[in-house]
Amino acid sequence: MSDVMEKTLSALPSLLSLDPGAKLSAASKLGALIRGVTELASKQDEEKLIKKELAALKEQVSAPTTSLKQMRECLVRLIYCEMLGYEASFGYIHAIKLAQQGSLMEKRVGYLAVSLFLSESHELLLLLVNTVLKDLQSTNLLEVCMALTIASQLFPPDMIPAVLPLVEEKLQHSKEIIRRKAVLALYKFYLIAPNQVQHIHDKFRKALCDRDPGVMAASLHIYLLLIKENPGGYKDLTRSFVTILKQVVGGKLAVDFNYHSVPAPWLQIQLLRILRLLGKDDQITSELMYDVLDESLRRAEINHNITYAILFECIQTVYTIHPKADLLEMAAKCNGKFILSPKINLKYLGLKALSYVIQQDLNLVLQHQMTIIECLDHSDPIIKRETLELLYRITNAQNVAVIVQKMLDYLRQSKDEYITISLVGKVAELAEKYAPNNEWFIQTMNAVFSVGGDMIPSDIPNNFLRLLAEGFDDEVEDEQLRLYAVNSYLALLEKSNIQYPQRFLQVMSWVLGEYSYLKTEAKVEDVIRSLHCLLVKSSVSLETKAWILNAITKLFRLTLNVEVLPEVMQTCGNSMDSCLRQCSFELKQLVENREIMNTVLPLDKSCDDIVVDASLSFLDGFVADALGGGAAPYKPHHQRQEEKLSQEKVLNFEPYGLSFATSPQTSSVTGRQSPTGLSFSSEISCNSTEAGLKDSDSLKLDGVKKVWGKEGYLRKKKESKEETVASPNSEGDVTADCTFTAEKTAGLSAEEREKQLLASSLFVGLGSNNLVNLMGKTQSTTQKFRRKSKIVEGQNSHERTMSAQKAIVPPLAEIPSLMDNVLERCNPFQESKENLLRKTTSDPPDVSSEEPAKESGESWTPSNNLQTSRAVPSSKESVSGLFADGNFDIVQPANCSSALVAREPISGLTPSLPVELAEHSHSKFELVCANENIALFSCKVWKADCLLIILFFTNRSSIEVTNATINIALTDGLEACESTDFPFPLVESLTTVRCQLCLQMTKPCARVLLTGCVMYHLESSQCTQEEFALALFLTDFIRPLKLSTEEFGHLWLSLSNDVKQNLSFTSNSPEALNLALRTLQQELKLHIVDIIGAEGIAACQLLSSTSCLLHCRFHAGVLSVWLRSGCGVLPDCLLYECQRVIRKVPL
Repeated sequence: MSDVMEKTLSALPSLLSLDPGAKLSAASKLGALIRGVTELASKQDEEKLIKKELAALKEQVSAPTTSLKQMRECLVRLIYCEMLGYEASFGYIHAIKLAQQGSLMEKRVGYLAVSLFLSESHELLLLLVNTVLKDLQSTNLLEVCMALTIASQLFPPDMIPAVLPLVEEKLQHSKEIIRRKAVLALYKFYLIAPNQVQHIHDKFRKALCDRDPGVMAASLHIYLLLIKENPGGYKDLTRSFVTILKQVVGGKLAVDFNYHSVPAPWLQIQLLRILRLLGKDDQITSELMYDVLDESLRRAEINHNITYAILFECIQTVYTIHPKADLLEMAAKCNGKFILSPKINLKYLGLKALSYVIQQDLNLVLQHQMTIIECLDHSDPIIKRETLELLYRITNAQNVAVIVQKMLDYLRQSKDEYITISLVGKVAELAEKYAPNNEWFIQTMNAVFSVGGDMIPSDIPNNFLRLLAEGFDDEVEDEQLRLYAVNSYLALLEKSNIQYPQRFLQVMSWVLGEYSYLKTEAKVEDVIRSLHCLLVKSSVSLETKAWILNAITKLFRLTLNVEVLPEVMQTCGNSMDSCLRQCSFELKQLVENREIMNTVLPLDKSCDDIVVDASLSFLDGFVADALGGGAAPYKPHHQRQEEKLSQEKVLNFEPYGLSFATSPQTSSVTGRQSPTGLSFSSEISCNSTEAGLKDSDSLKLDGVKKVWGKEGYLRKKKESKEETVASPNSEGDVTADCTFTAEKTAGLSAEEREKQLLASSLFVGLGSNNLVNLMGKTQSTTQKFRRKSKIVEGQNSHERTMSAQKAIVPPLAEIPSLMDNVLERCNPFQESKENLLRKTTSDPPDVSSEEPAKESGESWTPSNNLQTSRAVPSSKESVSGLFADGNFDIVQPANCSSALVAREPISGLTPSLPVELAEHSHSKFELVCANENIALFSCKVWKADCLLIILFFTNRSSIEVTNATINIALTDGLEACESTDFPFPLVESLTTVRCQLCLQMTKPCARVLLTGCVMYHLESSQCTQEEFALALFLTDFIRPLKLSTEEFGHLWLSLSNDVKQNLSFTSNSPEALNLALRTLQQELKLHIVDIIGAEGIAACQLLSSTSCLLHCRFHAGVLSVWLRSGCGVLPDCLLYECQRVIRKVPL
């Protein structure tokens, strides 16, 4: 027993005053209350006691004679009452007062009560801000610690800017406990408002190198989040993390960090997770951590739960990073101990780790196949479920039937909704990928619908029906699949006294309504009667009855016999549900008019696209007549809301609340011309049809290549060359395997022989010549049931051109399988592309460092590397509807060529800009990476519509460079117009070539790190790779937005995301406002709209079209800054830039 526990137990008698003769103190009052509650026999008695106690406490805290010490005692009892679930809101304000006014002990109790009473959204929290600010500046360490704790626990995002500068200062405090709490506070701030702390990432690096292990350990929490979002931005810290882990494993930390003789186990776990993220798919980085992982596996030999946790993290790391044979073998041995352990927890860890192991070594699964078979019948449901998850990952075409049957058996026994939803999705996916024939596929899906019931997600039956409708390229196979489904469902409907789930009935009714005509020997009237029997059942829901009635409507197109129609009308025509009544009357009208029925319900046309005129151009004439008759023009919803609010106000206190004169232009209307601009043409012509089709909710398949066929996904030629598909075992091999298995199981008992046969069925096809489904890896067996993509015939000429330019347009992503929720659509680039320019330059200027106006140093910003460039909207689409009336003079993005590559060499080795780019504002040249053979320079060109990054690749060697490529990894906040890969087949000796990248910022961020690599060959040598990083700033993407004062006021009211901040000035000069705005205009590229007295307004936009407005008011040495934008993140980022600039204003 530890010393702390012994001291606690020895102090409890005096704390609770168990001695009857002791003097009654505050602690004894709390002890008496606790004893009184524990001695009660019912909940009603407890409520009476607590209500009586709360009444006495309310009277005591409200008395003016109550001292701070007595208030502290009352709050302790109030905390206990709140812990029991009784509201004591009358004491909240007294807790805040105690934290503000009391001494150290009272302040401590006040802060404790506030942290337990209040939440982040509580209105009383505002009263605590000044107290926290005062305590953060205190010289008392305990007060600073309490303020940091309460700020990290309670402060919402809008209060963070008030305390953030003071918390930053505490990172340099002399006491380690203050630095540690400051790091944890910043960690909490990063969780709830990452954009507000992104400018201090360099200070996190100092915390990582702090001399105190506690501060260093606290910084790992932040780095774990940052590296999850952008592993490539922190590769340079790998050596630091490896060094820290070596010191921890080697026992270099103090003994206080040990837990059961294990050195700092939680610190080891954090570091292993970080190394796992850094080393994934990176051989160079992985090689740095091989030694420390080997040492971690060797030292973790103590039989304790914390050691098992470290081993599990080690196994995950070893099998995630670039593989090494020795480490894989050691990790496999450790995992084998887990799997063979009789302890359930360790067995679970072993099965969990196997899902990582099988990515590298399938033989390990074969070594433990009998243990896995035993786990299928384990009494613990968690073990059984994890075993099924493992089997799901090793499924192939040869063992799919056995594994799916095991999953269905488990589903029939399970009552857990979450497990049911998860497993039915996996079964449906396996059935689609590896179905051996049509019969097995339909029977398996029927079992999924029956066992899963109404808990299965709606996308499973929807995707199943879509697969039946779209079919394959072979029409004969399509008909066989649909015919078997029809026969199956008719047989199921013939069975009486069986209640099917609602989703299963919906699937049945749709299939029978669409494809019953395939079964020629069955009478349509019999099918209609079978479906009608379902309509009269009370167990069938109204939604399912609507499906059934629609199926009956489709079946009436196949027969002229309408004898059953009166019965259907009697059943649904008088229904209380309006949908059923409408469908029944539509059925009656369609039966009476066969010509309309054949037009509306064509045979087997369920996959045909329905052309919808989304612009409603057929109403243009009606609208024109109404406007001509004096009707008011249409106003958008937001404009009507603004006018309504302005009319309700007696006095308008909103700044710039000017008149709303933004109604659509109502010029004279003639003919069928659309006055509202809602349609693309005056009539339902070819153009309007195309527009309607594009704006509809149907799948946009314009330009989609045919990538699905009878054999599944038609791989590209390049992929087919790189990937080798293992051939299935020959008949002779299978026979030999069966003979060997029979000889092996001859001498075993009946139970053991049964397990051996089950193992041979489950793990068949896992040899070295077979590939399995391992977490998204390529399959050796093609997917049998795959949806084929249909190419929309109405492709326009631009899309055909785009699809033809394979070198420019990135390849389409793979179409997802049946279990995917939706088909993702990729919008093609709408703006026109200029041809790639190839020019040479001469007379280069001297190369110097980066522009001094920009802050030096690297920025470390959380971001995700993307593998493909994103589409850039056109200039028309990028402008929101707010600017559609043409009242504003806004800089619009122009068409630009974003991948200009200088194929011809530039004279000399020093880079220079071409004439057309040198006219624009640009930075100086910066050396981003270099070695003895090559050098890479960069230059920023700030164009009006984008930021151009010009990269100069210089061959310094005396031989030619071949197959050079510059690869740039974009973060999730940046967007490029073209590909980010720039190839140079040949770069001659002592020459320079260039390329350029056009960037726009889609997600505002103060700093972004643009990373990439340069790969090249020197003659016949191996490929050499150099990595580089380039810091980009928010100000690189800010451009002025020219507005009038009236336009500013209208736009101000339409924006909803704002942030306010008071900035202190050291001068009360009347010219301070002018000087501040001029400085902001120069540094941040703002447009000053107007300055009136002590107030000023300015406007800017983030490329390409995200506007941000700024209102400044100067009074008593304080500059109040108010920012508004349509983007929720941009005001915060721009406020930080304003703070940085204002600090430089010379006053």
